[in-house]
Order: sequence, then C-alpha cells, then structure tokens
Amino acid sequence: MTTAEPRPIGLYLHVPFCKAKCLYCDFYSMPAGEETKDAYTSALCRAIDEADPLCDTVYFGGGTPSQLGTARLTALLSHIRRTPDCEVTLECNPGDADSLDFRALAAAGVNRISMGLQSANDAERRALGRRSDAATVRRAVALARAAGITNLSLDLMLGIPGQTAESLAKSIDFCLALEVPHISAYLLKIEDGTPFAAMRDRLALPDEDTVCDDYLQTVEALTAAGLRQYEISNFARPGFESRHNLKYWRCEPYLGLGPAAHSFLDGRRFYYPRDLQAFLDGRPPIPDGAGGDPAEWLMLRLRLMEDVTDAAFAARFGRPLPAAFRQSAERFARQGLMTVTDGAAALTPAGCLLSNPIIGALTESAAEIDTN
Repeated sequence: MTTAEPRPIGLYLHVPFCKAKCLYCDFYSMPAGEETKDAYTSALCRAIDEADPLCDTVYFGGGTPSQLGTARLTALLSHIRRTPDCEVTLECNPGDADSLDFRALAAAGVNRISMGLQSANDAERRALGRRSDAATVRRAVALARAAGITNLSLDLMLGIPGQTAESLAKSIDFCLALEVPHISAYLLKIEDGTPFAAMRDRLALPDEDTVCDDYLQTVEALTAAGLRQYEISNFARPGFESRHNLKYWRCEPYLGLGPAAHSFLDGRRFYYPRDLQAFLDGRPPIPDGAGGDPAEWLMLRLRLMEDVTDAAFAARFGRPLPAAFRQSAERFARQGLMTVTDGAAALTPAGCLLSNPIIGALTESAAEIDTN
C-alpha cells in the first residue's frame, strides 16, 4: 500500500536583515554581519528539513531577503521540495541587484521578483528612508528580466509625505513604462514605534480626502492599462496574480519559518516570536489557536475582488452565506461600496477605501456563523 503525497502548501521564509530600516517600517528586521547570515541560513535549512513540506509556492520575505546573497538563497532552495510549477518569489531591494546573480537564482528556481519602488520621485523616496533611486529600480528590473525572470512586481506607496496627484501619476507611469505585470499599491500606515510615528506631527502628509483620490486615481490608471485589481492593494495582468499571497486571502495552508513568521496548517495557527536568537537556538513556534472559521474566512476573502459566493461558502462550511451577511452587503451596495448579485458579493474600489469597517460590519452581522 502506498501513501499519497500530501497536498502542496505555501512556504514563507522570513529574512530579518536590512542594511537600515525605512522610516515607516514595522517589520522585524535588523542589520547583520556575514557570520550571522550564515548561521541564520543554516537554521532555516534545518527547519525546512525538519518540516519537509511539499511546496507549490515559496516566498522569501523580510526584512530584505536579497541581503542573504545568491549563494545562501540558492542553498535554501536546494532544501525545499517543490512541485514542477512552484511559484518562487524573492523580495529584492533594487540596490542589491548588482550584487546578485539573477541567472543563478533563476536556475535555482526563483521565477518571481518583488521590488520596492514606493515612488519614482527620488525626493519622496528619500523622505521614506529608501536607499536607492528610481534609476536603480529601472536597472534592477532590467537585470532580472535579462536573466529570464519576467514575473516582476513593483510596490507603490500612496499617501506619503510630499506626494501629489502629479507625482503619483509619474510613479504609475514609471511602472507602466517598465511593463511589469504586477503592481502592489499600498496606503502608508504610520505604525507605533517607527521613526515616522515619532515625527508624525512634522510630516507633510496629504489629508484623508486626497489619499482617497490618490487610491481611486491609481485603480483607474492601472485598470485602464490592463492590470486587473484582484485584491484591495494588488493589480496584475491575467495569470500574474501572486499565487502565494492568494493562499493567505483564501485561507489555504502555508508554513512560515523564521522569527516573526506565521503559519496556518491543519486548521491551526502558530508563529515564531520576533526573536532572532530564539530561532537560531531552535525554539519551537508558539500556538495561536484555531483558524479558518467562517468569520475569519469571510474577513480574508472579502479583501479579494472576486465575489464571495454562496457556492464557495457552502463548499467550505456546508451551508449558504447567512441571511444577515446578505442583508448587510445589500445595504453597502446601496451606498456604492459593494456589488451584490444573487448569492455573490464583493467590494467596489470605493468600498476598498472603507474595507476595515465594512468587513468588520459584515462579519459581525453574520454572528449566526459558527463552526458546527
């Protein structure tokens, strides 16, 4: 009797190293020397070998994964069992591109690169604490593409100090001119404990109405250029959606390794604390309770522009969407914040701007949801 191969999952590897933190960043990261990077790579390899997952997506996030360098990244990939069509994403600081061997990375399996542009205006980039300029981003995209990596994503940030409708349009045009098939457009959020939080009162931040206009401007421009909005902050040409990130929003299983990495496996959530030494010492992750119940599924799924449907809900939970959910969705639809058809609902771009309160109200209104 043979044992069936387990269903493939997503694998997230957190690389907690940066040359310097950006002024807005709240992710777990720090500077590190070569010895620390070597020790961390070895610890990750041991953790991968112990878990031995079969992966159909792999995502190197951070921090700045490109800080590990080509040799360490390819060593990590050699320990990962992957399906033939596995999507392997590497977050790359454009300033690290000249030190990377993209051809070797592609040969090792990297087939998707995500780079932080934030803005094509160098003054705006400096205001965020970014190290490289727009020309460096352009060169990094060219180097990756020359190595055969054509699945490229750029990050845009909206609502940043000094940004105007004109400078945002310039940044959007910069991305479109590079013909990248994926763009992530995020609103700046001032996180507690960051340098931006300490200088909040001195930042030349646009007002709320301007930020809303910027978001709708971005949605309109990217949609017109053929990049379909598939999630609140993400746009892609058909077939270039981030398969790994879709796992999060669809409540599919994934394993996270490294300090600050979270996992969702077998209906349970767990995470590693934000403690590099604890991970190097081999301390286990911390249980974080059950996951994937109807309320959480709705909360995550509503971030996607694809309809939340009776059929999808019933396929997962054995019953249609609660009546209270449908009634609340119809109320938001009358305000232009959602689209609702028979058995299906989704946010509109205007609704995306109010996604947190809308999603909160929808999940709360469906209080009859249970896990029975």
